[in-house]
Amino acid sequence: MKVLTGPPATWVPEEKPRAVTIGVYDGLHRGHRHVISILRAAAVASGGLECAVVTFDPHPLAVVAPDRAPRLLTSIEHRLELLAEAGLDLAAVLPFDEVMRRQTSAHFAATVLSGALHARLVVVGEDFRFGHQRTGNVASLAELGDAHGFASQVVPLVGGQAPVSSTRVRALVAAGDLAGAAEALGRPHELRGPVVAGAGRGRDLGFPTANVAVPAELARPPAGVYAVRAGRRGEPLLPGVANLGTRPTFAGDGETVEVHLLDHPRDLYGEVLRVAFVARLRDERRFDGPEDLAQQIRADVAAARALLGA
Repeated sequence: MKVLTGPPATWVPEEKPRAVTIGVYDGLHRGHRHVISILRAAAVASGGLECAVVTFDPHPLAVVAPDRAPRLLTSIEHRLELLAEAGLDLAAVLPFDEVMRRQTSAHFAATVLSGALHARLVVVGEDFRFGHQRTGNVASLAELGDAHGFASQVVPLVGGQAPVSSTRVRALVAAGDLAGAAEALGRPHELRGPVVAGAGRGRDLGFPTANVAVPAELARPPAGVYAVRAGRRGEPLLPGVANLGTRPTFAGDGETVEVHLLDHPRDLYGEVLRVAFVARLRDERRFDGPEDLAQQIRADVAAARALLGA
């Protein structure tokens, strides 16, 4: 998948007719994938159009209302990886800044959809809104399409009365409902980050851990202990146990994500680790000392093995 970044004026012109969809696409959940599947089928039916997505970074609320900006399900790098896996040919990542915030829906249609991307078809969900103060909708998109030479197609939301949405998935993750989040996403919720040096307490207890520096803007489950699958990008994920929280037994003073791989200890320092959350094992709690904690970790490992079939 080709990726374009920055303002459209900086893109190298390619006059290919395209089928385009638009949205943040955070998490690329089942509803998003349904829109993309419709886009791809319509592109073939329209004579083999190239399939493209217009997405935004950062999340628009980070600019419009920073106090309401959500924790994201996926970083922009993870999002682009998922979009490529979904079969798109092109991703255009627009910087959402004050200029983009003030852009009208008519200007967006003229400069981005028609002008830069040569859209012949635009496919969006029925709740689609765009332009300054979200004044554009599916009706105005159809009118703008008539003016600029592209058709539009509206896709009903997946999930009926309780449609799948990024907001809903974030709430499920925040509540610790991993099964519900996985159902909506079509895969387990995942965190990613580089492995950094820790205090070495896990190794001293006989359970070496990888300390994952997860970016603060990513959505995470509540503090606790989880059965996970983890590994490096491009490699099979391995069974493990993850602790999210503040390490109260050792008077921790910051939120950490620590992962113990069950059967494959290795030096992961500097690597970016993927951590897919499968099931919650227990709450995080304070123990009287290292031996009590080690005993509980042995029980956590056994529980994770049973859940993960490891």
